[in-house]
Amino acid sequence: MSYYVYMLKSLGQKKTTYVGYTNNLQKRVKLHNKGKGAKFTKGRKWKLIYKECYETKSKALSREYYLKKNRALRNIIKSINL
Repeated sequence: MSYYVYMLKSLGQKKTTYVGYTNNLQKRVKLHNKGKGAKFTKGRKWKLIYKECYETKSKALSREYYLKKNRALRNIIKSINL
């Protein structure tokens, strides 16, 4: 089974990002856009701007944690996907 670490960018005025992990990327993005994702993502529309694939859940979780804490890297990824 593959696990994905992904970054979403909001489509509203304020370009907010969200980082998460899942084993079904398409389903997870749809859930976020339906307001059934994480609490932070509710009420916004999202666009997938970045993803990475890992073979183990532990590696994906480790990378997710790194991306969530590394604001500079998130800003670089966000600026590439304007």
